[in-house]
Amino acid sequence: MIIHSHNFPILETERLRLRNITHEDAENILHYLSDEDVMKYYGLEPFRSLNDALDEIAWYQTLLNNKTGIRWGITLKEQAVIIGSCGFHNIVSQHFRGEVGFELSKEMWGKGIAFEAVEAIINYGFVHMNFQRIEALIEPPNLSSQKLVKKLGFMKEGLLRNYEFTRGKFYDLFMYSLLKQDNDKT
Repeated sequence: MIIHSHNFPILETERLRLRNITHEDAENILHYLSDEDVMKYYGLEPFRSLNDALDEIAWYQTLLNNKTGIRWGITLKEQAVIIGSCGFHNIVSQHFRGEVGFELSKEMWGKGIAFEAVEAIINYGFVHMNFQRIEALIEPPNLSSQKLVKKLGFMKEGLLRNYEFTRGKFYDLFMYSLLKQDNDKT
């Protein structure tokens, strides 16, 4: 189900509500983005202060304002607490594509929540954002994210060598993609 609130689409699944992230969510974002395990493949150092979380929220808003992305906060339907986020960035509208990203609080790992959230936004991306292609760039050691995107039907296209420079070094990334016609939900 999709509900529009202040021009932001709120998505609901069986267990989850995906909503806009606001400054009031900074404490919760700091909680999980200060966790070394959550940040292992995020491309940033673990957050140390509320200002780090507020900067992240400002980045989400910039994506939306510039129409280069959208980021949803993941909540359990019965709670308002943000337990992770997912969304699209690097949207290139003239090529009908965007890159998916997601992370989840460690306490929520292994419960199918990330799968449920990412499945919802992928369907939204194909149906409402007119994507033809959704990409996922994943570090080779990040096996859980690779497993998740494969389960959603993404295909591994190859290795992008030294593609990203973060945390003081270069990282290789696998390129995965899902095309509109590959997604049987649209």
